[in-house]
Amino acid sequence: MDRATPESSAVIDLSEAGVLRIATLARPEQANALDPALVASLSTFVQQAKEDGRPFALAGGRVFCGGFDLAGFEQQSEGDLLLRFVRLELLLQSVSRAPVPSFALIGGVAIGAGADLAVACTYRIGTRRARFRFPGFRFGVALGTRRLAAIVGTDRARAILLADATVGAEEALAIGLLTHLVEEDELLPSAERLVAAQSGLTPPATARILGLTGPDTGDADLADLVRSLAAPGLRERIASYLAGKTR
Repeated sequence: MDRATPESSAVIDLSEAGVLRIATLARPEQANALDPALVASLSTFVQQAKEDGRPFALAGGRVFCGGFDLAGFEQQSEGDLLLRFVRLELLLQSVSRAPVPSFALIGGVAIGAGADLAVACTYRIGTRRARFRFPGFRFGVALGTRRLAAIVGTDRARAILLADATVGAEEALAIGLLTHLVEEDELLPSAERLVAAQSGLTPPATARILGLTGPDTGDADLADLVRSLAAPGLRERIASYLAGKTR
């Protein structure tokens, strides 16, 4: 398929491969961490793809996504932090409930909210450099938990979260975190082939299949997220987590 010349925005690079729309996270110096601008841009991108009935892919280069951007959290109120996490969960819901196929193209690490973003996608195509980690509970934030359990199973999700385990590519494929494990130059071509294989389906049929088979957790994850964030001392918990992480 012919690839269009990428169109750059402030925090994502937009391109196309046939009918597939691609958003590449473009904050490499910040490990593609999810700041408010990036979450807003991704939300707009996903919504436009859904309205146009176009499958879409999220990519990140050598690092897929380093998670929630904690830079400058000390200057943000707990209410501001709560709102940022809520908007992030709404992005995850938008991806997970999309009536079109979605693809996470994972060429490196996916941490925290970045791992949750990948989990929300229909297909998670990774290379051998792919790594997943979900450390949010280390500072008391419950994000995307039921989606993870729906993908890998309750027991495996508990084991990963309780141990703050890093899941490598081979294990990720075995438990379903990755749907495909490919060479680095096959990330996008693999997505294109999957899109081509679905060409005989009408948009309503595709939407019905995705709706009936997707791990839709309703608003349960959002409610649990808000409850976890409402506990006093969020900034202190984040500071303690970062202090332990850097020791």
